[in-house]
Amino acid sequence: MRLRGLSNRARPCPIESRQTPLLQPADMTSNLQLFERAQRVIPGGVNSPVRAFRAVGGTPRFIARAQGPYMWDAEGQRYIDYIGSWGPMILGHGHPAVLEAVQKAALDGFSFGAPTEREIELAEAIIAQVPSIEQVRLVSSGTEAGMSAIRLARGATGRSKIVKFEGCYHGHADALLVKAGSGLATFGYPTSAGVPAEVVQHTLVLEYNNLEQIEEVFASQGSEIACVMIEPIAGNMNFVRASVPFMTRIRELCTQYGALFVFDEVMTGFRVALGGAQSVYAGLIPGFKPDISVFGKVIGGGMPLAAFGASRDIMRLLAPLGPVYQAGTLSGNPVATACGLATLKEISKPGFYEALSAKTRSLVEGLSGVAREAGVPFVGDSEGGMFGFFFADSLPQNYGVVMATDQPRFNRFFHAMLERGVYLAPALYEAGFVSAAHQAEDIAATVDAARAAFKA
Repeated sequence: MRLRGLSNRARPCPIESRQTPLLQPADMTSNLQLFERAQRVIPGGVNSPVRAFRAVGGTPRFIARAQGPYMWDAEGQRYIDYIGSWGPMILGHGHPAVLEAVQKAALDGFSFGAPTEREIELAEAIIAQVPSIEQVRLVSSGTEAGMSAIRLARGATGRSKIVKFEGCYHGHADALLVKAGSGLATFGYPTSAGVPAEVVQHTLVLEYNNLEQIEEVFASQGSEIACVMIEPIAGNMNFVRASVPFMTRIRELCTQYGALFVFDEVMTGFRVALGGAQSVYAGLIPGFKPDISVFGKVIGGGMPLAAFGASRDIMRLLAPLGPVYQAGTLSGNPVATACGLATLKEISKPGFYEALSAKTRSLVEGLSGVAREAGVPFVGDSEGGMFGFFFADSLPQNYGVVMATDQPRFNRFFHAMLERGVYLAPALYEAGFVSAAHQAEDIAATVDAARAAFKA
């Protein structure tokens, strides 16, 4: 029997949900039963590592459905969702306009292997909000977009070496799986097995926010560097901003030495601001813009879709016009582009980001306040609908400092919040996300749950 859970109108507070669980028929499958079953046929029981709860311990929740800011697991328990499918669900789950667009597109066909007008419309919508790009190529995942951006940078410069930063995750392409943060940070691995040394020999890994290191590497190898790739606000070592002096100097060095500056906005694009993180830095650094931008998550509205874009001069190097090959059977999928277009239309409405930012700040400030009440070291930060927090006295500036924060305390806090109906990322190294569907009552319930968790 499938339990449909509460309607969207029924909104008991998380603590009430824990104390008075929904009715559970005897034949209902539990999360533990599903996890045991999954482990027999799927490695680790999950199709993306962090979902396994290995970092925090316990049994992962198998989600049955979601609506607005909430998810319900297989046992009927409701959670206030701060993962949002790891960022895409900026409108919340099941937004009516998005559902209507997807249903209409599905009736016309799932995939054609041929161009559609909707691909053009989505490309136009992205370009309209991001002044640094003149053309985009649609793909199906952030990994694919990041990998293709690196290939394009190498093709454009004729150089082999790339610079990335410790703790930044740009997808699981072999050349980028070096001190990559995210799931690799969760499991404590500096890289991945199966990646030969010769594949990453041209990948230079530097410390995030370390001006001295970026100066040194350009002074010694600048003529060999094809690109510098960065998460401008790193969301895969929780939430760490690139400082303005650091960002400014990278831009100057790339220009000076003829390297390309690649902004990985898979997470931050259309999430922290309508113009992405690059618009935030453009407001702080006169004339600032990256050379290549990588997008994902929000532009697909929850469906598999990503993109990379640059100036027309750089993008003309891509096949079929130029020598840099890139292709994908499902690229520009008609249903995914419909989902993305509907999402971008909604988030482009006046006042959207002001309201979203206010909600996110309210959450972080509320959590910080109850932590102070309990005498718990706690610090948080946010931008737009993206946030992070650490059990520390000050915000970390790089991966090494993040790794030194109190992980055991985070793990206890995670489970205390989960028991009270609040679903945070199941790892210290992941950012969180607020959606437009979260209301003041959801933020208040989350803060109340945290107050009880800190006391516990």
